[in-house]
Amino acid sequence: MENGGAGAGDDYTRDGSVDLRGNPVVRSKRGGWKACSFIVVYELFERMAYYGIASNLVIYLTEKLHQGTVEAANNVTNWSGTVFITPLIGAVVADAYLGRYWTFVAGSAVYLMGMVLLTLAVSVPSLKPPSCDAAAAAGCPRASALQLGVYFGGLYTIALGHGGTKPNISTIGADQFDDFHPPEKLHKLSFFNWWMFTIFLGILFSTTVLVYLQDNVSWAVGYGIPTLGLLLSVAVFLAGTPLYRHKLPQGSPLATIGRVLAAAVWKSGVPIPNDTKDLYELDSKHYSSKRGFRMDSTSSMAFLNKAAVVVKDEEKKTMPAWTNCTVTQVEETKQIVKLVPLLATMVVPCMLVAQAGTLFVKQGVTLDRRIGRFHVPPASLGAFVTASMLICVAIYDRVLVPALRRRTKNPRGITLLQRISAGMLMQVVTMVVTSVVESQRLGYARRHGMVGNGKQQQLPLTIFVLLPQFVLMGVADAFLVVGQIEFFYDQAPESMKSLGTAMSLTAYGAGNLLSSAVLTAVERVTGESGRTPWVTNNLNASRLDYYYAFLATLAAVNLLAFVVLSCKYSYRVESTETIDVDVDAMGVQGGTARVKAEAETMP
Repeated sequence: MENGGAGAGDDYTRDGSVDLRGNPVVRSKRGGWKACSFIVVYELFERMAYYGIASNLVIYLTEKLHQGTVEAANNVTNWSGTVFITPLIGAVVADAYLGRYWTFVAGSAVYLMGMVLLTLAVSVPSLKPPSCDAAAAAGCPRASALQLGVYFGGLYTIALGHGGTKPNISTIGADQFDDFHPPEKLHKLSFFNWWMFTIFLGILFSTTVLVYLQDNVSWAVGYGIPTLGLLLSVAVFLAGTPLYRHKLPQGSPLATIGRVLAAAVWKSGVPIPNDTKDLYELDSKHYSSKRGFRMDSTSSMAFLNKAAVVVKDEEKKTMPAWTNCTVTQVEETKQIVKLVPLLATMVVPCMLVAQAGTLFVKQGVTLDRRIGRFHVPPASLGAFVTASMLICVAIYDRVLVPALRRRTKNPRGITLLQRISAGMLMQVVTMVVTSVVESQRLGYARRHGMVGNGKQQQLPLTIFVLLPQFVLMGVADAFLVVGQIEFFYDQAPESMKSLGTAMSLTAYGAGNLLSSAVLTAVERVTGESGRTPWVTNNLNASRLDYYYAFLATLAAVNLLAFVVLSCKYSYRVESTETIDVDVDAMGVQGGTARVKAEAETMP
């Protein structure tokens, strides 16, 4: 299967791709959309499995484990935060030791174990607390330590497995296209759009079919199906192994970054030579033998260039060997450091995304969910986030991008940061609309005396009054989510692609954890002096509209900071080789566009 054989006339890839045995691969035999089809099918079923748990998690915690609204919402966001932070570990393991393929396979095994454990937790009677109907008059019984331990043990086992799969699967998919082959480079420009399209097809199934099964049939069936789906997805991925291209591990990216930063500080008193050729660098044969790339020195963040300064003989005694960093290592570090400020501005948008799976769903519980004899599961409104995003991604890729290409001469239509900023702006609009809708819902409850001091009453308003906020969130995601993951992949150095992908996921982790912290703080501060907190178990007595208005203000301030940073950001220029692509073939009149990593400034 991995013989690596090829004839003398075969066209080899030029981006360092190898097979599992480390042999160069022939372009016609591996990679491309044929290999990606297996990877995309995997992602379809895996997302179905993940969101089969995540979409309705807040409902299970409140109605089956009998937790309060704030406690359940925080448990959801704390778990989601962990899910999106563990990929940082998986990225380091992949880039430094196992490679993306084997890290992914190991993560899949752990992931599957977590899904099995969760399925048992909702299926075995002794692992579930009794229902409120069977409880004493004192109220709903709390789950025991064993029941909580098994359920949350399954959740956090999934989070650990997710750390091995998530940063690597999309990177493996992107690795199937050679940046040094113009047609394949163009295919990669569309890969992330269609990658996200597939993801949200899986989410759409979860937020409709699986959520309905969980609410109306049984949680065992609703969890068992995604567990089987995950098993099928792993089998599909493994079946495509003979077609995959791989990248060799290039060493721990975090170790390299730490070494460069420490060396620059250690050599802070050493002058930088005027000629960059005097900086320390290895021979090009060293990089070609490892299927890697050598980079040229740049003037940006010049202080870090000190890490590559070659010290004089009399100074070597005071300079440890580890301070000798290559120009390539320095430039790779610069590329990652440049991303950190923008990464910080991704946290608030990711915090807003988390609201769709927590408080938006709990709002739905307070409304009339009947359509004839059919009862709409509150979490199923998440399908409208998915559907609107699917439609927007398709329109963006097939209509807007070709039109914008003709005007901007940019193969992407607009730059990645422009796409992200458009998503952030839509999020501000979304939260404003959400606040207005919630204010009207609360006004109806007050006018009809349905606020109550005890159990939350269901309002005779259709659940579909919440549609605008779900649809608008999907439109925002079409710009923000896709643009974010592509930006951090694209702008990371070649040897740190998994780290770049993990950085984008880390923003979601930090955003979910920030959501927990903010919600807890708002509940505490607004509930002082005996006042009713903005968010309580009885949403009809809450002021959730104030909370949403606060989030809208926070999002607007964050957008301003993002725009300022974006204007100062310069895109990574590939120093290995410039790829010229005939844009006339894409419908752009008048010449050639350079498909680099967007070597202009923006937005």
